[in-house]
Order: sequence, then C-alpha cells, then structure tokens
Amino acid sequence: MTDAVGSIDMPDAQDEAPDSQKKTRKGGKRAKKGPLKRLALFYRQIVSELRKVVWPTRNQLTSYTAAVIVFVVVMIGLITLIDYGLSHAAKYVFG
Repeated sequence: MTDAVGSIDMPDAQDEAPDSQKKTRKGGKRAKKGPLKRLALFYRQIVSELRKVVWPTRNQLTSYTAAVIVFVVVMIGLITLIDYGLSHAAKYVFG
C-alpha cells in the first residue's frame, strides 16, 4: 500500500532539499544595527504610529469622561447595595 503525498511517513519531494541549497541566516536585520540605532528606530516607529491616531475633540473627551464617571458611580452603588444585603443576610443566618 502506498502513502499519500505529503504524509508523515513519505515527505514531499520539495521538502527533501539538499543541504547545499539551504541558505543559513546569521542574525538577520537585527544583527546589522547597534542597540542605539534599534532604539532610535523604535522611537521613530512610535511617533509615526501616534500620528495615525485619530484623537478625540475636547467635547468628545468631556462626554466620554462624564460617561465613565457616571458608570463607575452607578457600579459602586450597585456593589454597595449587594454587599450591604449580603452582610445583613449573613448576620441573619449566622447570628
């Protein structure tokens, strides 16, 4: 019985490239640059990405901040009520 092409037992013909055709890579792009050049490239990439950001206007920022504060206050109240109820229930059950 023959194996299917590309099975584990019988690799494909292109997978069996001789060692002379394989290229070895030493370090790649990172080995060519020093640490300061890589750090400078990193900061240039940060600045270019920040230029792509669509920043909110002052009115949008104010409304978003108000929405977050209102949500947090509501959640604090809800958790406080649940905690208060559970503490009274525990006092009732356990004396």
